[in-house]
Amino acid sequence: MIRLGFVYLLAGLMFAAFAVLSALDRNNRKRLGNAVFWGLVAVSFLAGDRIGDLANGVLVLALALIAGLGLLGRGEPATTSPAERRSLAERFGNRLFVPALVLPAVILAGVLAARLGDLPFVDPKQATLISLGVAAIAGVIAALFVLRQPPMSPFQEGRRIVDTVGWAVLLPQMLAALGVVFEHAGVGKAVGQVVTTYLPMDSKAAAVAVYCVGMAMFTAVMGNAFAAFPVLTAGVALPILVGRFGANPAVVASIGMLSGYCGTLVTPLAANFNLVPPALLELPDRYAVIKAQVPTALFMLIANTVLMYALAFR
Repeated sequence: MIRLGFVYLLAGLMFAAFAVLSALDRNNRKRLGNAVFWGLVAVSFLAGDRIGDLANGVLVLALALIAGLGLLGRGEPATTSPAERRSLAERFGNRLFVPALVLPAVILAGVLAARLGDLPFVDPKQATLISLGVAAIAGVIAALFVLRQPPMSPFQEGRRIVDTVGWAVLLPQMLAALGVVFEHAGVGKAVGQVVTTYLPMDSKAAAVAVYCVGMAMFTAVMGNAFAAFPVLTAGVALPILVGRFGANPAVVASIGMLSGYCGTLVTPLAANFNLVPPALLELPDRYAVIKAQVPTALFMLIANTVLMYALAFR
């Protein structure tokens, strides 16, 4: 049966290819730093479950040290120039969207087939992620055939992108892991004790406001709503909104997570959303995306608070 390890294998092989190509890039003064960094990431994906917690911890510290010391540099992969990309875009036209459309089509087909029991060799609990891995392979194959590109182009283009983004590629994974650490360390209970001690929680409206605003603020601090969710939900939502006031847990959890995303819109720690696009587009203001999203974030946070109060207690 195909399990989640299939996705880790694909990701590990991809980062291993980036490491090898980086090591061979003699035009990059920091090619060894890039090679070691992406090589360690590849080891994490390929053998993280076998090397033990201590080795994984040392690996993460090594990644942080390499990035912190500025040992990563932007390489010069053997790929097309901006002018060549514009020329190819004019040449292929709407056919450029074929590989992108393959992704959702394969994911949807895989998930529906797994739900209907037509894919007994796929773990139904991980059908979405496994379908995503298969879709990525299908999309690459489609791109190679439709756009008539050489076999190495996906790896060189991928390396160009990760070199541009740098260590921020790993930030979502690191922040999600931080959320798990916080949950096991009992941070949620500590937050709940602080909130109930120092903030007024004697009314439904106050509890809703504390949870929604707290989700947004904690997400802004941690950079990831998935990391903030278990902490605030365990500390505020479940014991107070659900336990004391009898709120619908499904409504509280769904709107609470959406409130956390409001914090994602305004924090540079959500680098994959807010710092990567300006870097890829080479915008002069690296915080341009955040500045544009602040009004939307504030409006959505107010709307979420009102919706939770109106819907959670029915």
